[in-house]
Amino acid sequence: KKLGAKIKIKNGYILAEAKNGLEGTTIKFPSISVGATENALLAAIMAKGKTVLKNCAVEPEVKDLISFLNKLGGKIKVSGRNVLIRESKINNNTINHKVIFDRIEAGTYLLAGALIGKKIIINGIETKIFKSEIEILKKMGVKISSSKNFITVKKADNLKKIYISTKPYPGFPTDLQAQLM
Repeated sequence: KKLGAKIKIKNGYILAEAKNGLEGTTIKFPSISVGATENALLAAIMAKGKTVLKNCAVEPEVKDLISFLNKLGGKIKVSGRNVLIRESKINNNTINHKVIFDRIEAGTYLLAGALIGKKIIINGIETKIFKSEIEILKKMGVKISSSKNFITVKKADNLKKIYISTKPYPGFPTDLQAQLM
């Protein structure tokens, strides 16, 4: 709505329409949300003028989406938890972009490996952006090692109880809390 779309809910579907296109604006998120940030980025990239998003999620997945959109011709800059999107022209050129791994999926496999006693190696993972997850697993007694591009987990013999708080990145992700419990 803040970008100028008319929103209706009909038969359980959200219908959005902006007959004259979307208009840039400033949006401040009341709480940090990956999904809200990503959806606002996708809408704002085609809006006229500039859009400023405040209190954004800056998870690696969001930064990867921004990198992809910029390769397509987007004009997006991140500063702390704020994102500036300038009116962009999406080009039709072929681009190459390798999508980063999913931290929740990788964390789920690591936890499963620790519980079932199978050695699991996850390749193609940037371990530097997985620090809080590795730290928590080590504190619990999970046998885990990592290098620059892979993580290995082995069975945890005696898991220790742990108290955690989920937080926006770089903290422990909320979406991995259920698997951890």
